[in-house]
Amino acid sequence: MAQNTQPQSVRQQETQPRDTRQLHPAVTFGLFAAWALHDAEEVAFGPRWIRARLPELRKRFPSVPERVWRAMEGTGQREFTVAVGAMAVIVAAASVHGHRTGGRSAFFQGAVNGFGLHGLMHLAQAAAVRGYTPGSATSPFIVVPYAVWARGRLRRAGRLRPAGARGVAGGLAVAGAATVLSHFVARRLVRR
Repeated sequence: MAQNTQPQSVRQQETQPRDTRQLHPAVTFGLFAAWALHDAEEVAFGPRWIRARLPELRKRFPSVPERVWRAMEGTGQREFTVAVGAMAVIVAAASVHGHRTGGRSAFFQGAVNGFGLHGLMHLAQAAAVRGYTPGSATSPFIVVPYAVWARGRLRRAGRLRPAGARGVAGGLAVAGAATVLSHFVARRLVRR
């Protein structure tokens, strides 16, 4: 039986996650790049798709509260585009904060988790309507792969926060709050 001749302190360092390596900027700024590509699809097709499909969706999903349909109906192209611009500020801030903290930022990691969950939501929406929904084309090729890749890079660098129920809830909270805030800002700016 061969014995390991390395001192115990060296063996412990090798088995513990490394935190001294610099995280590649593609991990942190990749969030903004992936988001921009994904949201370009949503801006191009979102409001127009909703207007065209709203009557069909109302019939197909009668249990959805009427206020949801009215909110979707009332969001025009201009307001949606402004909301995406507001979201750009939030995602850029998360990316920059992630870069400044070497990926350790809870805000950045919450944004990555929320973005990945957002992509899964788009895929679930497409499955529910049995066809294309705005955002579902880029979700399986950009959104979800980026989130999985970034989390893997953070894990290998020893910087990934646990993503149990608390991490999922945090990701959903970041995504939900950012969405509500961006639409609130857009509504205020467009309706002035």
